[in-house]
Amino acid sequence: MESVSLLIQAILALGILNVWLLRAGRPTAFRGGAAPNLKAEFASYGLSSAAFYVIGALKLLAAAMLLLGFVRPVLVMPAAALLAVLMLGAVLMHAKVRDPAIRYLPAAVMLFLSLVVLF
Repeated sequence: MESVSLLIQAILALGILNVWLLRAGRPTAFRGGAAPNLKAEFASYGLSSAAFYVIGALKLLAAAMLLLGFVRPVLVMPAAALLAVLMLGAVLMHAKVRDPAIRYLPAAVMLFLSLVVLF
């Protein structure tokens, strides 16, 4: 079971890094509203540019803590808790703009995996 938890930890961290560092400027099938990039997605939710940067920093912090958790396991639970809260917010934002279910999928999966790590 420990190896499954470590795998989930890696998936969470790498997933966040992928979205926020590698794919932030690109369109995907999962962007909220009709947004062509991550910053425009936040705007489609009615969130400010400041919210984009704060949430981005928090998600990157959580990802870094998850990676550091491989050598400092005490960091994993707070990171998973932070990520669960942020992913719940992401799911709610998709609901706010009435996105189709497919657009909720990555956020919902990340929320579920964060909760698996927590519990």
